Amino acid sequence: MRIATNTIYSAALTRLSTLQEGVVKTQNQISSGKRILTPSDDPIGAARVLDLSQGQAINAQFAANRQNIGNSLSSEETVLQNTTSLLQDVKTLSISAGDGAISNVDRKSIALELRSRFDQLVGQANTVDGTGNYLFAGFQAGTPPFSTTSNGVQYNGDQGQRFVQVGTSRQIAQSDPGDAVFTNIPATKLSASAASTANTGTGTVTPVLVTDGSQVTGHDYNINITGGGTTYDVIDVTLGTTVSVAAPYTSGAPIVFDGQQLKVSGAPATGDSFTVRPAKSQSIFKTIGDLITALETPASTPVEKANLTYSLSVANGNLDNALDTVLAVRSSVGTRLKEIDSLNTYGDDRNIQYASAIENIQGLDYAKSISDFTQQNTTLEAAQKTFVKISGLSLFSLL
Repeated sequence: MRIATNTIYSAALTRLSTLQEGVVKTQNQISSGKRILTPSDDPIGAARVLDLSQGQAINAQFAANRQNIGNSLSSEETVLQNTTSLLQDVKTLSISAGDGAISNVDRKSIALELRSRFDQLVGQANTVDGTGNYLFAGFQAGTPPFSTTSNGVQYNGDQGQRFVQVGTSRQIAQSDPGDAVFTNIPATKLSASAASTANTGTGTVTPVLVTDGSQVTGHDYNINITGGGTTYDVIDVTLGTTVSVAAPYTSGAPIVFDGQQLKVSGAPATGDSFTVRPAKSQSIFKTIGDLITALETPASTPVEKANLTYSLSVANGNLDNALDTVLAVRSSVGTRLKEIDSLNTYGDDRNIQYASAIENIQGLDYAKSISDFTQQNTTLEAAQKTFVKISGLSLFSLL
């Protein structure tokens, strides 16, 4: 059987090419440190590595989210800490203003200092985070949440909370709405108003003054007009009892009960009713604003001094409520920051697990690969030398 020279060359070149590919593949594996260079090397392993790599990338994104929310919450915690200190300073000034030895001029000086604290508080409520978003604006992160108007400080944000995905099944609030921190504070103030729009007379009611704070109950009251508009009853709605029956009504005359005083003016009709209720909520700004107004109002007569004492008592109570609210939000922020720390630890562990799993699948055994490379390289060199000798054979060399 004769073998053509072309066949010998073709077979030798195919073999050399295969050996060269093996050497190059092993060399690339050693240089990259990976056993699987292409999916064809290990289809099942390559698919598993792809799944693990995607999980690792998602875990890295969660870590980035946690860092962002951690920065935002840290900024919020700093603002709340400053707000706590500011409210404590205001409380101290309020208590000092209750000293009977100080004069109206001294109280005006305290009021001036409180105005500075008031402006500081508005600035803190309009703080932005590191990305330029307002911390306490809810979903309206691009708009300053609080603005000063002729009627006081107005909240322009909403009640929304921005949540960020920090884990596979966990979202954490990145911020708190301003109304929950600065606006919706439980109040200890009394307010008076018409009971309903069904009143048919022309009676109007003034704000409530307190003549004896020790007698104030904080109950709900109704003042019901009777006797053809000539008398009135005072009902304690909370207890369901009658405080006063058929008391004579005179337009503009004080109506006094349980340490409280107000005036109804005009001509109310029989069946008309007016209410006295504790306010349900009040903003921190309103509390400080009312305190400033009370300190700027001269208190010389016994009634004025009694009203000042009550105003200071109400302010102190509202400041306590404001401090409790701010501290509650700070506690919530601290809890979230602590959870982020725990999630970061868990995320770091997960990242190590992903890296270990990927390494186990596509990691390279360097000792075996170097041995294989040496063997393949020796085989290639032997094949090349053999091909050189075979290709040099010719009948002409025997002539």
